[in-house]
Amino acid sequence: MTTARTVPVTTEMDGDELDAEDAWHLARKVGLARLVVDSFARFRFGDGFTNSRALALQGALAVVPFLLALTGLAADIDQERPARVIAQTISAVSPGAGEQDALASAVTGDASSEEAGELALGLGLGFALLSMTSAMAQVERGVNRIYGIRRDRRAPAKYGRAAAMTLVLAGPTGLGFLLLVTGGPFADAMVSDYGWSEQTAQLWNLARWPVGVTLLVVTIAVVLNHAPRRRQPSLSWLALGAAIAVALTMVATGALAAYVHRGDSFGSIYGPLGGMFALLVWSLLSSIALFYGAAVCAQMEACRAGEHEPVDADPGRPRSTQVHG
Repeated sequence: MTTARTVPVTTEMDGDELDAEDAWHLARKVGLARLVVDSFARFRFGDGFTNSRALALQGALAVVPFLLALTGLAADIDQERPARVIAQTISAVSPGAGEQDALASAVTGDASSEEAGELALGLGLGFALLSMTSAMAQVERGVNRIYGIRRDRRAPAKYGRAAAMTLVLAGPTGLGFLLLVTGGPFADAMVSDYGWSEQTAQLWNLARWPVGVTLLVVTIAVVLNHAPRRRQPSLSWLALGAAIAVALTMVATGALAAYVHRGDSFGSIYGPLGGMFALLVWSLLSSIALFYGAAVCAQMEACRAGEHEPVDADPGRPRSTQVHG
């Protein structure tokens, strides 16, 4: 149960929609250091870590069948070169062992491989959408608790909204994920199979970052706008928290990648489970980043309404020490 203080709906205070300029002025007025600390307190007392673990599991359960669907797509394509590009790209980022053999058989072009590819494509997309729907419902639960809302929508409305957001946002989310995570291996595959020049590959690697980041920031802002059981400010106000979530995810991804590729220690410790372990850790860190970004948006809106304390009072502690407990 959350003990984060409920955030007043400030968009109803004067009838104006809060925007990015309001967010920036408020952040400077409150102080960035205090905003960071108070947002973490709101995240912590709003069951942020608990909901992050639940969302991480659902996220991992969505990524794996999504990669499986792309593997099936590679097997189902009749042309050899496009199939090989997809296979090499997915092989570079797929968790676990044995992807090389599986993807090699995926591009052989025989009838059995095509049938297996169609099955993998259908099942993979189906399970990925199902897992993403459950993940969206978990996002509603987590964001509600961070905003101090103790009850979610009723089940039909909650999961119906989650399914609608999944259908609308699956494309931009998947494309942003592919650009940021698989963009490098894709460029390497295009160089080897389609003869991309080094300049073309460099231009692709430069362009994919701003496009991928923009897609994810907009997508997360839309999620933060529609997930909680309350009236939210404008997307530009929520974009600050979304940008923080994406930035933290990129930092965590870079640190995790550096650890995974540091010598042979990672592979020797985790063996064939190394890729799956890395996926789970990445999902957890990304989920924490998402909910912390939501906590920043919530805390700024609370400050605008004059509610600077991020958590409810604890009768056993002095008020000045609440957020440090």
